[in-house]
Amino acid sequence: MNQVATIDTTNYEAMAKVMGMAGEQTSDRAKSTLARLRINHSAIMGTTEIKGKAVNLEVVKGGTYRLEFPDTDETYYAHAVNIRPYMQRFMYKRFVKGTGNNKNMFVKTVMADSLNTDLKDNTGGLNCGKASGYIQDFKALPEDMQNLIRQIKRVRVILGTVTLVEPTNANGDAVNKELVDIPFIWEVDQREAFKHVGEPFQTLLKRRRLPVQHTLACETSERKLPNGNTYYVPNVSLDTLNIATIDDGVQDIFRDLVSWITNYNEYITSEWEEKHVNNLSSEDTSLVEEFITVDSPIED
Repeated sequence: MNQVATIDTTNYEAMAKVMGMAGEQTSDRAKSTLARLRINHSAIMGTTEIKGKAVNLEVVKGGTYRLEFPDTDETYYAHAVNIRPYMQRFMYKRFVKGTGNNKNMFVKTVMADSLNTDLKDNTGGLNCGKASGYIQDFKALPEDMQNLIRQIKRVRVILGTVTLVEPTNANGDAVNKELVDIPFIWEVDQREAFKHVGEPFQTLLKRRRLPVQHTLACETSERKLPNGNTYYVPNVSLDTLNIATIDDGVQDIFRDLVSWITNYNEYITSEWEEKHVNNLSSEDTSLVEEFITVDSPIED
């Protein structure tokens, strides 16, 4: 057997295998080191002392943006953010409340360019349980299926860099840390927000411009529910006048984001394959094996 005798630093995958690095990989490929952007719908309360008495007050208002760093557990807040969107993807997700020893979890699909196809999810199913295609008569479905579909959310996933305007911590104190051009992911799943955040992309498509060439100024608008509760939706303004430059740093971030999506999709697909195969009956398994043997090309 021929042995590799030359170090080639331009071919990391091959050299890592030769140098025994492959065994160091873990199964936690979906762990995100990207900061996560969300809207904080509820105010954060704190206390202050007035004339010797502790008084409750809002230290972070509802409707602020929240940026979470999963690798450091740091969280920062801002009333407005500026986003440079590098790309968008689409997926489905469904929240499943835990019972007994089972923890709360999300059922999530792979990310795709559109929702016009079936998407594998991490439970071995498709579309988080939603049937394919357009449902003409929703009310004709069994009630449990209607409830399931109501739980499934369309998600517009925005990836890019974000800058927080006048950021604070959870105590409402200004932070000295510079939070500028932070690579991030934002899963937009509320129906009205899904529409609002998509409008700049439609405008750019008509003008044949790439998202990464422009920026979005984002604040929030308040909405009231019939029960009196409040929630917020993004208020997004697209800057069409200024065109951002594409330098080496932007190229590096773009490659990292593409790689992140690839790793995420590989993780969801591996979960789908594991759950899907485990859910097959022995008869189904033999049929799959026969199909693979007969119809799949044989590799040397």
